[in-house]
Amino acid sequence: MRNLENGFLLRIIIGESDKYKGKPLYEQLVLKAREMGLAGATAFRGIMGFGASSHLRFAKFLRLSEDLPVIIEIVDTEEHLKGFLEFVDEVVKEGIVTLEKVSVLKYKGRNSSF
Repeated sequence: MRNLENGFLLRIIIGESDKYKGKPLYEQLVLKAREMGLAGATAFRGIMGFGASSHLRFAKFLRLSEDLPVIIEIVDTEEHLKGFLEFVDEVVKEGIVTLEKVSVLKYKGRNSSF
């Protein structure tokens, strides 16, 4: 069944080589979102981008960059995401974080929490 609800999209843009406690930061963010019971999280690997340093990073056919941009997107309620942002503040040292109000067109699964 389809429902339309208000929600928020948290987007975190970091580098693929960023680490937290010796492990990839993007992995730690997704695992923490799951641990906190957020509705869902997805990490995307970018093919080209630059950050605060303006250093251009991109993947070429024969040479793959080891520090491509990674985007983690999480959709949930504002309240749930505000709690998660405390962890983000602790672990993200360089990157961009956005929080946007979105309309969520939801198809519920058996264990949906959103």
